[in-house]
Amino acid sequence: MREVDDPRFFVTIVQRGSLAAAARAMDVTPSAVTQRLQGLEARLGVRLLDRSSRKLRLTDEGEVFLAESESIVEQYDRLIDAVRSRKSVVRGQLKILSTLGFGRKFVAPALADFHSEYPHLEVSLTLSDRWSAQDDALYDAVIHLGELVDTSQVAFALAKNERYIVASPAYLAKKPAPETPQQLSDHACLVLRENDADVTLWRFFNKRRQETSVRVHSALASNDGAVIKQWALDGKGLMIRSEWDLADDLKSGRLVRVLDQWQLPDADVSALVPERRGMTARARVFIEFFTKRFQPVPPWRR
Repeated sequence: MREVDDPRFFVTIVQRGSLAAAARAMDVTPSAVTQRLQGLEARLGVRLLDRSSRKLRLTDEGEVFLAESESIVEQYDRLIDAVRSRKSVVRGQLKILSTLGFGRKFVAPALADFHSEYPHLEVSLTLSDRWSAQDDALYDAVIHLGELVDTSQVAFALAKNERYIVASPAYLAKKPAPETPQQLSDHACLVLRENDADVTLWRFFNKRRQETSVRVHSALASNDGAVIKQWALDGKGLMIRSEWDLADDLKSGRLVRVLDQWQLPDADVSALVPERRGMTARARVFIEFFTKRFQPVPPWRR
C-alpha cells in the first residue's frame, strides 16, 4: 500500500467502527489492518486510536488526522469524478442504502437497469429498516421514505407516496368500517414497530389540514411490514401502509381503504446525500435515472 492511501485507510477504520469490520470492507485479514495501522502510527510518531477497550476511541491526534483525512478523501474523489465525467464514463463503486420492502420491489430492479446503462460501475445495494446517521457516510445515497428529520443532509424528491388505513373485506364484514378516527378504539389495529416512533399514536388530517391524533389498541404488532400486511389480508384488523405496497391489493379488492376522508402523514420517497461530502458523479447519475423512472407518475399510480 502507498502512503497516499493512508487517509482513506484510516477513514474506513473509523467509519466501520472496528478493525475487524474495516478488514471485511477492505477484503483483507484483521492482522493486515492491525499491522498497517501500527506502521502508520509509527511513521507519524503518535497514537491515533485507543484500542484498550472493546470500542475504538480516537485520540486527540487521531481526531486531527481523521478530519484532514476526510478532507483529502473528499477532494480526491471529487477530482476523479470530475476527470471521468469529461470522458462521459461513470466508474467506481456506487453504494446505495434502502429500506427492505421498497428496496426489494423498486430500488433493486432500478439498480439492475441502471447498471445496464453504466456497466463500468460496481453497484452495491444494502437493505435495512434500521440505520443510524453514522451509516449514511458509508453510502453514495440513501433512499428514504417518510418525513425528513436530519436537516444536515441534502434531499432529492423522487416520488409521491401516501399512506392509507386498510382492512380486508372479511374483517369489515365482521366489523363495520370506522367513520371517524375516534372509532378506531373499537377496532383491532395492526401495528408496525419501527425505529423508536410512537407507533400506536395514529395521526390524521382533515380536508382543512386540522390534525387529530388517536391512541389505538395494538391487537397484533410486528417489526416486519410484510407480516403486518399478511395479517390484514387474513382479516385480523386495520393497518397503516404506504400506497406503493397497497396499490395491487386495492385494485384487486383484497384490501379496502377506510377513513378515506382523512389523510395520514405522507411517506414520500427521497434520495439523501450527506451534505459534508457532497454528491459523487455516481450518485448524481443514479438519482437522475431514478427520478426519470418514478416521475411524473410513480409506478404504483399507473
